[in-house]
Amino acid sequence: MNRAPIDVPRLRSSLAAPAPLFYDRIDVVESTGSTNADLVARAVDPVLDRQALLAEEQVSGRGRHARAWVSPPRAQISLSILVRLPGIDPAALGWLPLLTGVAVVDALRGTAGLAPELKWPNDVLLDGRKLSGILAEVAATGIAPAVVVGIGMNVDLAEAELPVPHATSLAVAGASDTDRTALSAAILTEFARRFTAWERSGWASDELAAAYRDRCATIGLDVRAELPGGKVVTGVATGIDDTGRLLIGDTAVSAGDVSHLRGQY
Repeated sequence: MNRAPIDVPRLRSSLAAPAPLFYDRIDVVESTGSTNADLVARAVDPVLDRQALLAEEQVSGRGRHARAWVSPPRAQISLSILVRLPGIDPAALGWLPLLTGVAVVDALRGTAGLAPELKWPNDVLLDGRKLSGILAEVAATGIAPAVVVGIGMNVDLAEAELPVPHATSLAVAGASDTDRTALSAAILTEFARRFTAWERSGWASDELAAAYRDRCATIGLDVRAELPGGKVVTGVATGIDDTGRLLIGDTAVSAGDVSHLRGQY
């Protein structure tokens, strides 16, 4: 296993445009409880924006519904990004984790020689197995809301180290490159490119929605959605609407646990 530390000088110097000008600060720490929690705490300062934080190890990492996300040190990418979105309609904030998923997929396709896909709303899949999860948290509201979006990705985990049977890693999938420095730089670059285009559009969703739909494996499958409050919706996922909600028959789902029932987990 290639469990070398992230090379911070190389990471910062290898970011492609527009990323070098996008990020005000990029930090890598040896260990922390949660990179998301750390940046949510930073967001109390209204001046701070466009901060990226990576950790070689997270001891209290979590996904949606406070699910644990753990791995051996230096075997994952644990990355969070703090951004402010001035003037955005709060209803459009749901596009940020979807944008992040598109950025992760494009970074991996260009760097790791693989063809991952997206599972709505926040998972990156390889051959139907979970490679990466994304968690967005609103850190501050107001005219320029602050959101922290976190990415957890299995990189150098062996099959026996994977947390659940339906998980995978870049190493298990036979990626052409598992250099976490290069992978992190690619993700940061793609995120900056997508976010910059979205901001310049006035937070319009047309281009972003088309990119997400093109990369989403959920569309067209039979799915089961467990919604907040215990309601369950099953049916064919027919698309993603203009606010990023998953369409299942006549129902638009904005949050919930979605399972692929045909050919997936």
